[in-house]
Amino acid sequence: MTELTSWRPGAARTTIEDFIARATSGPDALDPADRIAVFDNDGTLWTEKPVPTQLQWLVAQWADAARDDPELAGTQPYAAALAGDLRWIGNAVDAHAAGDDTDLRLLLGAVVHVTAGMSVDRYGELVADFYATAEHPVLRTPYSATVYQPMVELIAVLRSHGFACYVVSAGERDFMRPMTEVNYDIPAERVVGSAMGLEYVDGEVRYVDALAFFDDGPEKPVRIWSRIGRRPAVAVGNSDGDREMLEYTLPGAAGLRLLVHHDDTTGRGDEPYDRGAEAMLAEAADRDVTVVSVRDDWDTVFPA
Repeated sequence: MTELTSWRPGAARTTIEDFIARATSGPDALDPADRIAVFDNDGTLWTEKPVPTQLQWLVAQWADAARDDPELAGTQPYAAALAGDLRWIGNAVDAHAAGDDTDLRLLLGAVVHVTAGMSVDRYGELVADFYATAEHPVLRTPYSATVYQPMVELIAVLRSHGFACYVVSAGERDFMRPMTEVNYDIPAERVVGSAMGLEYVDGEVRYVDALAFFDDGPEKPVRIWSRIGRRPAVAVGNSDGDREMLEYTLPGAAGLRLLVHHDDTTGRGDEPYDRGAEAMLAEAADRDVTVVSVRDDWDTVFPA
């Protein structure tokens, strides 16, 4: 299978190739309807360090809002955005992990407030404009150049063998849709992610000032079933938040579970990347999860 040209020969590539051969021919071949592959996005299909891409966009919106409204400038996360100091945001996430959601509620409130009352069409235009001009803060390249070439190849190979490929991510659904079509050839209707609440007003679908759901952890299988109606045969993630999605694949040899391990030093600044994946890395063998080493299994990380 020469299409995985950015993958080095080794256990991970062999596992993928053997699975595809087994799933598409011979006595154990999957019914075409069962050839479903789901992929996390941030950290799995493209870079998410030093900050997730959507957070970069949100910080710019908060800073603009703070400049327009002095009262906002004295509150969080607007003050942090205006100062260009994101430590408050990181501390809010850490506090949540420790059981204190006080600052996280402020953060989520600011997230949904950005789009409240906006039409989905207008939001799509703003996001598309962002992707057209924004650069990765460390690599200083357009975000389209920070997708992971080996994963793009994997999606293409699976598609060529009759797999329907979906993005299933904690990332916000409508923020991902413009980039998944361009970068992965995965259409908007196959993007499953966190979502703002919606309402229909005067001929338009608009966002409300609330989060409908956060698509991470155990929510991922729920959203997979509600949107696809089948267990996936392939699931690919990179963090502990993907555990349940990997668990939800077809059992045994009928399923392929991959965990991308960022043991390299590419494109993230000084941010350690094993953080948030410790449990899955420790449990991978027991859970029949194949760990994909970015350092050892990928010959090329980003598109040439």
